[in-house]
Amino acid sequence: MKELFTQYPGLCLASLGVFLAVALAGVGSAIGVGLAGEAAAGIVIEEPEKFGKSLVLQLLPGTQGLYGFVIGLFILFKISPDLAAQSGFMYMVSGGVIGLGGLCSAIAQGKVSVAGLNILAKNEEQQTKGIIYAVMVELYAILAFATAFFILFRA
Repeated sequence: MKELFTQYPGLCLASLGVFLAVALAGVGSAIGVGLAGEAAAGIVIEEPEKFGKSLVLQLLPGTQGLYGFVIGLFILFKISPDLAAQSGFMYMVSGGVIGLGGLCSAIAQGKVSVAGLNILAKNEEQQTKGIIYAVMVELYAILAFATAFFILFRA
């Protein structure tokens, strides 16, 4: 393993960046979508007609996984065996930014989506407010995505 890193440091660091971007953001989205999905299922049992409205809040935490996937693909398309260690490090940092930002914001957004689903369950006319609350968390995922993107194309 040490020989691999010694011979291909840029490739190893960049590969770690792909892993961080896709795995961390994906895990965060899976947790967030799962939390919201459990709450949405509880609503749909009693009121099946609310499926469409609950789906919006259930899907929102999934966007972070997509952001991580996109950054991971961008990194993957830019790496090669002769990649310089400095560039590999920047790609790793880019993947880490969206990975960690996506992990944390997706879980938080899942919790806020559950609260929004409670609004839908109790007062359907106010559902938009719950969506707005959940979308506010998305801002931080978008900031992490933009930062990761700029780091990636700066390297």
